[in-house]
Amino acid sequence: MKKIVLFDGQCHKSLLPLSFTRPVAHLRVGILTILEKWEYYLDQKVDVRCKDFLSSKFSSFENVADIGILAGLLPDADLVEVILGLDSNTILLCNEDVLAISPLPKNDGNMEKLLAKYSVVQYDLPVSIIKRPSDIFLKNGDQLEVDFPLLTAGKSSLNIDQSNTLIGDSIFVEEGARVSASIINAEDGPVYIGKNAQVMEGSLIRGPFALMDNSTLKMGAKIYGPTTFGPHCKVGGEVGNSVIQGYSNKAHDGYLGNSVIGEWCNLGADTNTSNLKNNYSSVKTWNYATETMEDSGTQYCGLTMGDHSKCGINTMFNTGTVVGVFANVFGGGFPAKFIPSFSWGGATESVDYELEKALNLADVVMKRRGLELSKEDQQLLENIFELTAKYRFKS
Repeated sequence: MKKIVLFDGQCHKSLLPLSFTRPVAHLRVGILTILEKWEYYLDQKVDVRCKDFLSSKFSSFENVADIGILAGLLPDADLVEVILGLDSNTILLCNEDVLAISPLPKNDGNMEKLLAKYSVVQYDLPVSIIKRPSDIFLKNGDQLEVDFPLLTAGKSSLNIDQSNTLIGDSIFVEEGARVSASIINAEDGPVYIGKNAQVMEGSLIRGPFALMDNSTLKMGAKIYGPTTFGPHCKVGGEVGNSVIQGYSNKAHDGYLGNSVIGEWCNLGADTNTSNLKNNYSSVKTWNYATETMEDSGTQYCGLTMGDHSKCGINTMFNTGTVVGVFANVFGGGFPAKFIPSFSWGGATESVDYELEKALNLADVVMKRRGLELSKEDQQLLENIFELTAKYRFKS
């Protein structure tokens, strides 16, 4: 069996702030994370190679691997066949994007010199790569369609009681889930309800949609696909074409659209995101790779929020707003469209969020879910605090 590694590469910087706290392969798109998708297609365990500062929490494979695959690359059958058949000392490209390297050299000072001797092969079929946070919600619908049969093949759905109205056939409910007095429409895409998840009374769901394990959709929620929540999320109000990575809450009314929310976030009651400009033009958003506001290439773009960030009640986010890790946003008016990590404030004034207070809060929040802030978590957040100092209040 070949040793296969998903390497972050250039995707790491362009996917910040989401990749501040995880390897790129751990991002969820559709129902599965990118790592889980590759493990399904390859039918084997796959390792990751991530940035040094993440290694305090995540195991990074730094030695020679038989094949290295770009961590933002989404698998399909044709692509997998070509990658597994690559000759030695070969780089697989699609236009200028490196898709795979055979073998992936050891991560040391000689890596670039070794790769210069590799031959290059072009891949001519279309590929799908998660390069920026907006790609997560833009590609989420296709990935929900791809992941649904992978997870449900050969299995039987839990029966849903007659208090619900079901439209369409592609509805799958895992063991332990509860669905009551709701309307689920799967005509435009599948609906997947994970283990021990709950859909409370009066919820309206239009697929494609995934509610991951141990998540709750609160009473009267209105969900427009393609959307994914979880695991361990509580969501209410109105949501469209958005992905919440896990352990985060949007428990009350308010609108979230065309957005990506990290883990351990909380959106206060009546938080609203703008996802469309008044003049209907393409949305500009902060790009960490270039450290400038750039055209997102899409007309619809809401909020990107890094892990452990929170906002107070009645918060209003403008189109294309990017919030870093461990920001606390509150107050009236629209805050800046780029909110740095470890900042505390709103539209008129912001100050540094003291690291010790941030870590104490993380510990409190995680203990509510039966988890603890580990030494590895703490070290990672301390690393991010230092790495993001240059962005404080830069807009």
